[in-house]
Amino acid sequence: MKNKNDLKLAVLIDADNIPYSNIKGMLDEIAKFGLPTIKRIYGDWTKPTVSGWKPALLEHAITPIQQYGYTTGKNATDSAMIIDAMDILHSEKVDGFCLVSSDSDFTRLAIRLRESGKTVFGIGEKKTPKPFIVACDKFIYIEIIGNKEISKGKAAQSAPNTTEFDAIDSKFIKLLKTTVDDIADDSGWAFLAEVGALIMKKKPDFDPRNYGYPKLTPLIKSLTKEFVVDERNVENKHIKHIYVKIKGK
Repeated sequence: MKNKNDLKLAVLIDADNIPYSNIKGMLDEIAKFGLPTIKRIYGDWTKPTVSGWKPALLEHAITPIQQYGYTTGKNATDSAMIIDAMDILHSEKVDGFCLVSSDSDFTRLAIRLRESGKTVFGIGEKKTPKPFIVACDKFIYIEIIGNKEISKGKAAQSAPNTTEFDAIDSKFIKLLKTTVDDIADDSGWAFLAEVGALIMKKKPDFDPRNYGYPKLTPLIKSLTKEFVVDERNVENKHIKHIYVKIKGK
């Protein structure tokens, strides 16, 4: 099985439904998951609404695909992007796709690509409809990409006055506890990396940065009333493995 960093990805961007202001941050985020061997962006480039994208296309070697809106009220960009995605799928040149859009019209496409054994990453705004989010293997919100306020919990504490982060509510705590229980050994300890991976499967848009934390470890450490954390040295290595246990168990 390929390492995730070796994945060849097709990055398909919906210019009509994504802001251009953080394109570098988006591409840096995508690079964490694999190598973007195909980068295409779809829109009607005769319209002033997408003009802001044009300088970024040359800088980041993104191929613009012109798609005229032939019919009022119909999104021709969606159709062009879907057709291209299926052509790329059948060419067998990539291991996965990154669909950059906040449009629920790509829900069926994401499902179809996953049915064909491809990994699907989604990037969009927080307004993205839930069906598209859960159709992806992982979904990242644009609002957290490159957010400088996210740092070891400080952002979460100051969130009401700064960026609007998600609340760590009882529903989220229950998700964490259930997942720790699913992974835990007989003594109640669970390897935090495995906990994070399972949460991602249950909730594709899960990301500690949504809550103001850069990683899962500081997020869990902040929940001192709910969890106990144990950092264990790995023999002959300068690293530590993080384990978590539900408090009181």
